[in-house]
Amino acid sequence: MGIADKAKNAAQDAAGKLKEAVGDVTNNEKLEAEGKKDQAAASAKKTGEGVKDAFKG
Repeated sequence: MGIADKAKNAAQDAAGKLKEAVGDVTNNEKLEAEGKKDQAAASAKKTGEGVKDAFKG
């Protein structure tokens, strides 16, 4: 996984955590769900990149 990919995934995860926190504080379920979705997408990308890296050897 390249450094740029890692940075993008970390940024997406951080943005998701922020959205989730703001949604929780403001009682905005839609924003909270969006944040969780963003975090899940970042996690999936990280896992996929890890699998690719493992096969590259």
